[in-house]
Amino acid sequence: MIKKLLFILLLLIFFIGFSQEKTLKSLSTAPNPFTNTTKIVFSSSFDSSIQLTVINILGTTVFKKTYKTKVGKNSIPFYKNNLAPGIYIYSIQRSNQIISKRFVIK
Repeated sequence: MIKKLLFILLLLIFFIGFSQEKTLKSLSTAPNPFTNTTKIVFSSSFDSSIQLTVINILGTTVFKKTYKTKVGKNSIPFYKNNLAPGIYIYSIQRSNQIISKRFVIK
């Protein structure tokens, strides 16, 4: 009987912990397309550090930087600098999670 109760308790703890996995979500940019600057916005359920990577259409990494996140809505300004007009893929990565989308520079 005690073994069954311990097993059920272990399963319950496992499922509660797994269902509360910390994630990144709601990735977007505004404005998109943009001319000089845009704001990359996402939500985080934890304080951590993420890596923002921007890749051009040929697959070359043109920007990479690490940022600290806070719980809730996060915003990162992104400046065009010397990037040519075109389509780019941007992604944020935390340990084992990556979210990617695209933006357009006019």
